[in-house]
Amino acid sequence: MGQRRRLAGMRMLITGASQGIGRELALAAAARGVKVLAAARNEELLKELSSQGRYLGGTLEWVQADVTSAVDRQEMVDAALRHFDGLDILVNNAGIGATGHFADVSPERMRKIFEVNFFGLTETIRVFLPVLKKGTKPAIVNISSIAGKRGIPARSEYSASKFAVQGFSEALRAELAKDGIDVLVVCPGLTQTNFSQNMIEQKALVQMDHLRGMTAEQVAAKTLRAIEKGRNESCLTFKGKLLAWVSRFLPRLADLVVKRKVRSLFQAEIEARGQAKLEMPKQDKKTV
Repeated sequence: MGQRRRLAGMRMLITGASQGIGRELALAAAARGVKVLAAARNEELLKELSSQGRYLGGTLEWVQADVTSAVDRQEMVDAALRHFDGLDILVNNAGIGATGHFADVSPERMRKIFEVNFFGLTETIRVFLPVLKKGTKPAIVNISSIAGKRGIPARSEYSASKFAVQGFSEALRAELAKDGIDVLVVCPGLTQTNFSQNMIEQKALVQMDHLRGMTAEQVAAKTLRAIEKGRNESCLTFKGKLLAWVSRFLPRLADLVVKRKVRSLFQAEIEARGQAKLEMPKQDKKTV
């Protein structure tokens, strides 16, 4: 467990704040007295978010920034110093995804996902470390996913990026303990946002029904609670916790379930391939 903290009056930067979880987290935090700096690429949405936050009586500033840009990452640091004279909580929420089987997609897609979900996160942390070391009960909050606890078929690249975030966070938590900086990981499950519509590509045979998931407001509330409590890791849904538990303690069962699911989707292809193998000797004999 990390440090307990009272959020009112703390200074927080949230990446990927223009939509979805990031947007609701910014509004919920501002409503609770947090001084929020929202960062994202879409200037128009950021201005709208800032106006709404101020309408609610909170402090909500914004900075247009892309986490994959070194120049923009430094601009986020400069904005935090300019508006709040420092930072206490860094929330790495920016992320992208894609669906489709690994063998059917380009290597560029994997690199793009890692550039945002992993390298954007790690390098944002790097530039903020000197500022966070001077903060009050500082914390780095990495928004991961249940897909970072169990690899999801047709989402291998996204899962891999979130597993990388998971491992990096665990190592960094130990490294930064001497500096009094908490490293917290939050793992939402399916969430009712525009995440699926904003994916790079969608090639999965079965699309996940995000409308069955938590609302972005619920994820935001649970995330703020986790920051208050200083929880090192938080899986936000019962199904997510169950999946993580089964993957850890019954990995063969988890493998069996997902393999059966994939095989059922490609049953016709598997049968056709088997039939082709059976017919190959006959064709060879005729050729001779």
